[in-house]
Amino acid sequence: MEPRQSSGIFEVIMIGTPMLQTYAQAARLAARALAAASPSAKNTALLAIAERLEAQREALYAANQKDLEAAQAAGLPAAKLDRLRLNEKVLQDLRTGLRQVAEMPDPVGEIEGLQIRPNGLQVGRMRVPLGVIGFIYESRPNATVEASALSLKAGNAILLRGGKEAWHSNNALVRLLQEALHEAGLPQEAIQLVPTTDRSAILEMCHLGGLLDLIIPRGGKELIELVQREARMPVLAHAEGVNHLFVDESAHLENAVRIAVNGKAQRPSTCNSLEKVLVHSAIAPVFLPRLAQAMREAQVELRGDERTRAFIPTRPASEQDWHTEYLDLILAVKVVDTLEEALEHIARYGSRHTEVICTEHHGHALRFLREVDASLVLVNASPRFNDGFQLGLGAEIGISTSKLHAYGPMGVKELTTTKFVALGQGQVRE
Repeated sequence: MEPRQSSGIFEVIMIGTPMLQTYAQAARLAARALAAASPSAKNTALLAIAERLEAQREALYAANQKDLEAAQAAGLPAAKLDRLRLNEKVLQDLRTGLRQVAEMPDPVGEIEGLQIRPNGLQVGRMRVPLGVIGFIYESRPNATVEASALSLKAGNAILLRGGKEAWHSNNALVRLLQEALHEAGLPQEAIQLVPTTDRSAILEMCHLGGLLDLIIPRGGKELIELVQREARMPVLAHAEGVNHLFVDESAHLENAVRIAVNGKAQRPSTCNSLEKVLVHSAIAPVFLPRLAQAMREAQVELRGDERTRAFIPTRPASEQDWHTEYLDLILAVKVVDTLEEALEHIARYGSRHTEVICTEHHGHALRFLREVDASLVLVNASPRFNDGFQLGLGAEIGISTSKLHAYGPMGVKELTTTKFVALGQGQVRE
């Protein structure tokens, strides 16, 4: 069925590959306009989005409530319900993030590393948009706003494919986003929502090579592996968050307990939550009982290796526990004898997402920072800080655990690339 237009917004009842191509082609046209848009126009749209999130919050809550009721009836686990929920704190964080993004320097058009060659030719790299981004994600309607805002600031169009559990919320948010684009004089097709939750749309997006310049999956392991296997364009994805805290023998124990509890219990459903704790054997007799008490109070189930269970009662940890991202109030604990042993464990079981050391030993901290391979490595701080908003990016479209193009939270700059530019005065090559 051919799409019909209403105020520049494509509406559709049925969808197939030709229809997704129509959406993607409209996004390509919009991307050309965005690439040439002024910083002020993009910032006007971002601020208009922030204002509308406040003005239309009751309508957003009503749409979100439909999704929550359907999700509860379908038996979605508590972790997914938590990600699905829109509340005042979520909207406030979105508004704050939007204003931060608007205040950031616009990277598009910046020329970096300009140098003069011996023949007088000036050569540099100009930062430019990626083009059209396909974004496939689950559960979190706030990701609709974050991804769209960052894409807009970076001069990209975005094609959104949200999960069925957030269908009403995402539709309400995309209408709001398109209204803001229209107010700023920008093409509404720069932000579009795939009008189906059928899983076949994921494959169709993956096969839109030549129309989508990049695809970003954000969700479970199965989704990410599917996209990586099927995509006909570059993929930016993150692996599971099998995140560790190593409590060194010199650690400040009160700080270590506080960081562990915050990392595990503050919001266990997120990919930057803590999943494993490694404890130096020299402090295990003192530290482990404190950790166990704090985790009991936070209703966290502990699973420990044999040495851990010599100090505190826990369920035995299996080999699979060291590989598992729980996304729940479960924490695996292991006793190690050296920093070297901790590094080896993280290298074997970590997912290159977030790793933490608690230590007062400067040399151990520096070695951990240098040798641990992860998108964010922290000293004496919670893993929950691996977040674009917390790291000063305003928001994030995801956390990349691959190393090409981006590593870690992806903000505005990570959604651009560079091209070479050369400024001459008539030079020709001899």
